[in-house]
Amino acid sequence: MSTPLSPWPNACQGAISLTFDDGVPSQLNIAIPMLDKYGLQATFYVNPRESYQEQLQPWRAAASTGHEIGNHTLRHPCSKNFAFISDSGRRGLEEMTLDDIEAEIVEAGRRISAVIPEQTATSYGYTCYQHFVGRGPTRQSYVPVVAKHCVAGRRRGERTSAPRYCDLWYLWSTPCERMTGAELVGLAEQAAAQGRWAILTFHGVNDGHLHVAQGDLDELFAYLARQRDRIWTAPVATIAQRVQKFQEQFA
Repeated sequence: MSTPLSPWPNACQGAISLTFDDGVPSQLNIAIPMLDKYGLQATFYVNPRESYQEQLQPWRAAASTGHEIGNHTLRHPCSKNFAFISDSGRRGLEEMTLDDIEAEIVEAGRRISAVIPEQTATSYGYTCYQHFVGRGPTRQSYVPVVAKHCVAGRRRGERTSAPRYCDLWYLWSTPCERMTGAELVGLAEQAAAQGRWAILTFHGVNDGHLHVAQGDLDELFAYLARQRDRIWTAPVATIAQRVQKFQEQFA
C-alpha cells in the first residue's frame, strides 16, 4: 500500500500564499526585492493591457526567480457599485455575460503566456473578489469559467482553506491592507496550528488606499523565512497543484 500524500511537503504543518493584486509599481520596486532577499516566492495578479509586451517584461524577470504571474483579466471589471467603475463609465460585471468574462480571462492568459512561456500553470485572482456576471434573474457565477482555464481561483472569504475540502477555484483569502506585522505573523501561525492554507492578499506597499507598510511586510517575510521548515510558503498555483493531488486520494 502506498503512503498517503500529505497536503504539505517536508512535514510542514501549514501553508501560506502571498498574493499581490493589480501590478502596482511598489510591488516591483519594494515587494519583489524583499521576497528575493528572504528566498520567498509569491503570486502577482496583473492586468496585461494594450502594451502588454513591454508591461510584462519586469514581471517576466520576477517569474524567472520563481514568482507566479497570475491572471487578473485585461480591464479589471468590477461591480458598478464601485465608484471607480461607474464614475468612469466603465462596463460593470452586472452588464457582462459569461462569454464576456471568459474572453477577458482567456486573452489575459494568452498575453501572459506569450511573454512568459516558461510559466506552465497560472491561477486567477477575482477582481474586487467578485465572482458573478449579470444581475437579478441573469446573475451567474463564473467560477466554472475560471476552473476551465486556470489551475485555481482566489477570492475573499474566511481566513484559511482546508486542504481536503477547499474548492480550488473559489479559494478563501484574507485582505491584509494596513495590518501590522504581528497581525500578519498571527495569520501564518493560525494556518500552521490548524494544518490549513492561508492566502494573504496585498496591493500597494507604502502607497495606495489598500497599502501595507514595508516594515510590517518585512516582519512577515523574515518570520516566514525562519519558519520555512514548519510553514510552506509558495505561489497559489504551486500549492493548488499539490492540494489537487491530495484531494484526488479521497475521490
